[in-house]
Amino acid sequence: MTIEVDYQQAYQHDDEAHATLPSPADVECWVSAVAEAQQLSDKELTVRFVDENESQTLNHEYRGKDKPTNVLSFPFECPPEVPINLLGDLVVCVPVIVAEAQQQQKQVTHHYAHMIVHGMLHLLGYDHQNDEDAEHMEALEKQILSQLDIDDPYREH
Repeated sequence: MTIEVDYQQAYQHDDEAHATLPSPADVECWVSAVAEAQQLSDKELTVRFVDENESQTLNHEYRGKDKPTNVLSFPFECPPEVPINLLGDLVVCVPVIVAEAQQQQKQVTHHYAHMIVHGMLHLLGYDHQNDEDAEHMEALEKQILSQLDIDDPYREH
């Protein structure tokens, strides 16, 4: 199961949050876990790490929410006659991930992994707009993360 990851580091602040950025190898590992669980192969994906301004701008423009958010998923919808295997883009907000991990008493790396898995599932059409869909998506997330030796991200600490 192969997914080619275009790793983009647009977060340039020289602070503690910058030091938490996962490596391209980490991101590829997390993406591969989703690919294996969902039986995907020969796909491409962009994962872009951004600051709060870029996240807020995109969240406002595409979701109507004027605040930064942890991860945004932009599925690529290609016409059937165009042979491109692009799943889409994930935009990950570094300061939001770091703040949430601290607030939720989680390892920052584990929270990055969770948000990459969560975003990937959105790219594949999963959602959490109602309770049934949310339970199904969360169960998939927990299953994939457990294979990466990451605890249930929804468990209260």
